Amino acid sequence: MIRRIIEKTEEAIISLLLVAMTLLVFWEVILRFGFGKGISWGQEATLQLSAWFVLFGVSYGLKTGAHIGVDAFVRLFPPLGRRILTGVAVLLSLVYCGLFIYGSWVYLAKMHMIGIELEDIPVQTWIAHSILLIGLVMLSLRLLGLLWRVIRGTAMDFQHVDEAMESMHLARELRESVGGDADPTTGGRRPDGAGEGGA
Repeated sequence: MIRRIIEKTEEAIISLLLVAMTLLVFWEVILRFGFGKGISWGQEATLQLSAWFVLFGVSYGLKTGAHIGVDAFVRLFPPLGRRILTGVAVLLSLVYCGLFIYGSWVYLAKMHMIGIELEDIPVQTWIAHSILLIGLVMLSLRLLGLLWRVIRGTAMDFQHVDEAMESMHLARELRESVGGDADPTTGGRRPDGAGEGGA
């Protein structure tokens, strides 16, 4: 129950960040090109929102399998070998996250001590940049969850997007939408000219 609430909250935050960033950029474009004006804090706000969106999205992308991966070599191994290689990859990723978490902690501590604000927005820099620490901690937790599943044998590798399968699926859908035997590369017409509407 708690896990589901956390996941729904995460999805809601990511959606709000995307909507806020899109609306802000849209309004900024209208003001600049329509009225020759702009929002003084618009560019900085967009930058901060995009940073929060990306760093929230890295963790969420690992959960949903949205990341692109190259696994041609890993798939050559039997299931146990794939689990071992995935475990090593997860451990290396955790080391990477650990280094960045430490660096983020040091950076945020210095920004907190200095007490400076963003250039155009009256918000403390350490608060605006705290997503560095939040995002990497969330990613580390997802990686630990994956490592546990690999150890238990319920997962063999990183779940990720299979672009080849997606392309085949899209081609199949296109073929079905324009006619059962139509060729999607010819705009729904077969190379022999059949199906163009003539008797």
